[in-house]
Amino acid sequence: MEQDTHSNRWHLRDVILMSIVAIFMGIIFFVTGFLYNGLTLLLTPFGMAPFANDILLGLWTMAGPLAAYMIRKVGAATIGEILAAAVEAVIGGQWGPSTLISGFIQGFGSELGFTATLYRRYDLFSLTLSALTTTIVTFIWDLVRSGYGAYHLWLIIALFITRLLSTWIFGALLVSGITKLLDRSHLLDHRNA
Repeated sequence: MEQDTHSNRWHLRDVILMSIVAIFMGIIFFVTGFLYNGLTLLLTPFGMAPFANDILLGLWTMAGPLAAYMIRKVGAATIGEILAAAVEAVIGGQWGPSTLISGFIQGFGSELGFTATLYRRYDLFSLTLSALTTTIVTFIWDLVRSGYGAYHLWLIIALFITRLLSTWIFGALLVSGITKLLDRSHLLDHRNA
C-alpha cells in the first residue's frame, strides 16, 4: 500500500492513536515480562536461557511498526516504542526506567525499515524491512549489553535467527494482520484524507 504524499505534521488524531498504541502495547510488554521469566525458567536447565529474550523479542518490538503503519509520520516508530516502554515502566515492569533505553533502541531499529522506503510504503514489505533492521540494531545492542559477543559463534547465529523469526512473526506478520483488520474497519481512513 503506497502512502499519499502529505505533511509530516502531527494532528490531534495522530497523538490519540499514538497514545492508544502506547498504552495497549505497554500492557503487552508488561505481560511479556512474565512470559520471559517463565520461559527463562524452563530453558535454564538446558543451558538455553538466552533464547527466552530472542523468542519473545518480537512481542517487545511491535509498538514501533504498529505506530508507524497507523500514523505514517517520520519518527512514529521510535516514539511508539519509547512511549510503550514508558507505560511498561510506569505500571511496574521488572526492568524499570531502563526499559526506555530498550524502547529507543527498538524504535530506532524499526524506524530504519521505514526510512529505507523513504516512508512511502506501508505494507508487508516495509514491515519486513522494519523487522530486519530491528533485529540487526537490537542484536548489536545485545552483543554489547547482554554479552552475546562472549558466546560461541553457533549460539550467536542461532540467537540471531531466533530473534529475526520472532521479530518478523510479531512485528511484520502480526502487525500486518492487525492493520488489515483496522483498514477493513475504516478506522484509519483519515490517513488518506
